[in-house]
Amino acid sequence: MTFALVFPNIDPVLIQIGPFGIRWYALAYIAGIVLGWWWCKRLLAKPPQVMSREAFDDFILWATLGIVLGGRFGYVLFYRPDFYVEHPLEALKVWQGGMSFHGGLLGVLLAVGLFARRQGVAYLALSDVVACGVPFGLFFGRLANFINGELWGRVTDVPWGMVFPGAGDLPRHPSQLYQAGLEGLLLFVLLFVVERAGARHRVGLVSGVFLIGYGAARSIGELFRQPDAFLGFLFAGVITMGQLLSAPMILFGVYLVVRASRRREFA
Repeated sequence: MTFALVFPNIDPVLIQIGPFGIRWYALAYIAGIVLGWWWCKRLLAKPPQVMSREAFDDFILWATLGIVLGGRFGYVLFYRPDFYVEHPLEALKVWQGGMSFHGGLLGVLLAVGLFARRQGVAYLALSDVVACGVPFGLFFGRLANFINGELWGRVTDVPWGMVFPGAGDLPRHPSQLYQAGLEGLLLFVLLFVVERAGARHRVGLVSGVFLIGYGAARSIGELFRQPDAFLGFLFAGVITMGQLLSAPMILFGVYLVVRASRRREFA
């Protein structure tokens, strides 16, 4: 006999006032952005001095646009291009769900580049700071996925398996929580340690560690997560889209770490 934990059926809408509702998913985005902004400002108070904390306040709008627009564009491009070619207006319905972290990352990287140029600061020096704040958003985003009962895991017989609404009668891995721990908590600890060890004095090192850390965490999490039904496995019946998109992240992260390690430190 297989036992399964009862999924805590939490209403995705926290407060509903007439036609307007406040969703947990929206609050997760807000919490991740605000806490990431707060943490980055703490780092900017320490050397090396990248820019003033007051100047960084303006970056929040840039980052938010990068996350939302990049995340949606990435989902349309990477996951369901055929569908949105036939139904282009559906791409505008962000409230119906469908966001890609890898697309959001590209959007934030573009925002960092434009903002760094405007402020006259080194791109990688700013990205090193921003990378340290990203795990907050990843952590709360995965918790929101769990609350929504979406992006569930593969069928399992582990004692903590859950039966998710809409996923059939078999217990599944709560992979959203695994990813919250790996991509959020563990990645934050890793970046905290390397930053405290002085990694930001070697420009690009923190960014490289972030890319490697996230790529590895995402690839591991994908081993327990059920692939999207409209995609399935891409290669050899084992590789998922998340793993495929994470591979170049890891490779570029290794390049940044090697490059930064060979550079002379700056104060």
